[in-house]
Amino acid sequence: MLDYAAFPEQRQDRIREILQQNGRVVCTELAAQMQVSEHTIRRDLHELSKAGICKKVYGGAVLQLADAGPFFSREQHNHDKKEKIAQKAATLIKAGSCIFIDTGTTNLALAKALPADLSLTVVTNSPAIAVELLRHPLCEVIITGGQLQRTSGGATGSTAASQIQGIIFDQAFIGGCAMDPEMGLTGFDYADCEFKKAVIGQSSQTIVALTTDKIPGVARYVVAKSRDIDVLVVDGELDGEVAGAFGAQEVRIVSA
Repeated sequence: MLDYAAFPEQRQDRIREILQQNGRVVCTELAAQMQVSEHTIRRDLHELSKAGICKKVYGGAVLQLADAGPFFSREQHNHDKKEKIAQKAATLIKAGSCIFIDTGTTNLALAKALPADLSLTVVTNSPAIAVELLRHPLCEVIITGGQLQRTSGGATGSTAASQIQGIIFDQAFIGGCAMDPEMGLTGFDYADCEFKKAVIGQSSQTIVALTTDKIPGVARYVVAKSRDIDVLVVDGELDGEVAGAFGAQEVRIVSA
C-alpha cells in the first residue's frame, strides 16, 4: 500500500479521483483510508479548492463542476438522458395549471415532451422553449423580455424579473448546473441565478430536473438551498447516502 503520508501529490491525486467518482469526500473517511491526520486532509482539500477542483464544505468537500458552455453547444450532450427525464417530469404537470419553464436544454426537452392533450399556460424566459411550445395546440405561451444570454439561452435582468412579479406559478421547472444536498442548487451565471431566485419566490412548487452527472456537485452561485426545492427529477438512482441527505432536506426524488 502506498504511504500517502510521505507522498502528498499522490494523496491529492487520489482525493481528486474519489471526488470525480463520488462527487464529494468526507475528511474523517479520507484520513482513515490514507492513514493521515484530518488536518493533513483539510490542507489537501484547501490546495485542491485553490486549483478549482472542489469546494470545501463542513466536514469535507464537494466536486466543483466545470461550466458546460453555451446553450446550443449543450443541447445534444446527454440527449437520451434528458429526454428520459423530460418524459418523467411532464407527468408531474396538471391540466389547467400555470407553470414556469426555465431556460436550459433539459427544460427544452420538457417542452417537447408535453402531451398534446394537456391544456395549460406556460411562462418562459427562453425563446427556444417558446418556439417549441407554439407547436403545442392547447398551450398558452408567455415569454419574458430582456437581454438574452448566450450561455443560458434565456432572458434575465430587471425586465424579465419585473414581468414575473404579477404571476403566481403552480409549478416552476428550474434549471441548474449542479446540485448538492448541503450546498443546494447552483449555477455559473450570476444574473441567471438571481432571476431563478425570483421565479422560485413566485411558485407554489419548485421542480428541478437534472442528469445525475451534476449530482452531487457545485457551481459558483447559489440558486436555492435544497430545502427550497420540492422535487428533484433524475435519470437514474442516486447514491443511497446522497438520496438520504436530500430526503433529510425534504426533497422528493423522482427517478425516470
